[in-house]
Amino acid sequence: MISSPHYNCDVLIIGSGAAGLTLALRLAGKHQVTVLSKGPISEGSTFYAQGGIAAVFDEDDSIESHVEDTLVAGGGLCEREAVSFIASNARHCVQWLIDNGMLFDKESPENGDGPYHLTREGGHSHRRILHSADATGRAVENTLVSQALSLPNIRIIERSNAVDLIVSDKIGLPGERRVIGAYIWNRKREKVETCRARSVVLATGGAAKVYQYTTNPDVASGDGIAMAWRAGCRVANLEFNQFHPTCLFHPEARNFLLTEALRGEGAVLKRPDGTRFMPDFDQRAELAPRDIVARAIDHEMKRLGADCMYLDISHKPADFIQAHFPTINEKLKTLGFDLTKEPIPVVPAAHYTCGGVVVDQQGRTDVSGLYAIGEVSYTGLHGANRLASNSLLECLVYGWSAAEHINEHLQAVPPVEDLPAWDESRVDDSDEQVVIQHNWHELRLFMWDYVGIVRTTKRLERALRRITMLQQEIDEYYANFRISNNLLELRNLVQVAELIVRCAMERKESRGLHYTLDYPNQLDDPKPTVLTP
Repeated sequence: MISSPHYNCDVLIIGSGAAGLTLALRLAGKHQVTVLSKGPISEGSTFYAQGGIAAVFDEDDSIESHVEDTLVAGGGLCEREAVSFIASNARHCVQWLIDNGMLFDKESPENGDGPYHLTREGGHSHRRILHSADATGRAVENTLVSQALSLPNIRIIERSNAVDLIVSDKIGLPGERRVIGAYIWNRKREKVETCRARSVVLATGGAAKVYQYTTNPDVASGDGIAMAWRAGCRVANLEFNQFHPTCLFHPEARNFLLTEALRGEGAVLKRPDGTRFMPDFDQRAELAPRDIVARAIDHEMKRLGADCMYLDISHKPADFIQAHFPTINEKLKTLGFDLTKEPIPVVPAAHYTCGGVVVDQQGRTDVSGLYAIGEVSYTGLHGANRLASNSLLECLVYGWSAAEHINEHLQAVPPVEDLPAWDESRVDDSDEQVVIQHNWHELRLFMWDYVGIVRTTKRLERALRRITMLQQEIDEYYANFRISNNLLELRNLVQVAELIVRCAMERKESRGLHYTLDYPNQLDDPKPTVLTP
């Protein structure tokens, strides 16, 4: 059945974090933009980012140095052209954010015209991280949201999931294969609606929720990667899942991150007996890249049979700690810890998806009119391991570059009059939500056990067998019952889990975030892992 769409816009942006809102603001002067937010507008990984944004603002620093640090952290798999493109455009994109109201910390807060306070994080050779105390993501998100809410050309739809992309050839339209809209699950109305758009942008973030332990909010369920794959887009390097080394070990705060900036300002990692261990693993000690630190913590936990390791900055003055890490300090106090006086228990947790949907420098995917920006995408920036504070930067730079391309080319795209309505005439209401919950927990647990920080071929094969069985169950369930938020997320997570495992099985070496006991050495000429539907 063909019907008029519920929503009509020039550009549909799926995701409301730093990438999506940056793009929306840059398009709103020329185009009608709809932003789809899975939860409340501010809920997403951007809001919880603590560290900051890497950019060269210090005259003693250089773009070349930022590029080299990124290449080293990426373990030989970054694409130099992409890294240079992002580092070279960092400053003006960050300045755009500042011009839109973002307040970064200054060296002398009382002097509003003074230089920015730049911190340092693991893998960086200079202090180049602009930040807003220890809650940079929250400040970025609040800045972008306030601007977006003030513009009449931006419509924001909250608490709604994108179900799938609508692609021209699948509904029998002639000509070039292109995206023409999306199906949307409106959770308030409990119905699937259609949105027509000349262009669609995936800005849905990563897929860390595929793991049992993660620093990410619940919305990070790989939706954009799964939808793009179903639409016919290539994906790459999904074997490289970054595990943040220092997530708080506490049953009431399982996804609370202890920012890498703590180590940048002198925090050290200790065993339960109080001895340091990072100097035993890397000459950079606590400032080694995240993959090295996470594996070292994992190694010591397994070797000692310990539940956690400890992060200690209590040797620094209390005033210094409270000034630099107020949010973390206050949160820990509510849980019975004092950052200024004692070591804090930490464990690694899934944090960032370094691979994703293959795009070019304008964020264009393999499907005409479909873009992917931010963590959902594979740009070539991160390689085998993301350098700290390059993630928000990538969002800003690709929000700008995609906007440049869309602003230049969108008017030439003809609109589609009608879209096929969502057909749920043959589905029933399900009274077995327990099935979804069981599959959900099983998936996240075996991904953690078999496709985690250390892998083997047997573990990957075991995971793929489980995934295949789950996919059959979920496909049957999806075909027979009305959809729900949990079902949509589970369907996408299982799809992304398959892609992660397939990428991991293709890489016959250990590099960066992918470490396998069966292939501990590195290949001489590594290539990205690219999967084609």
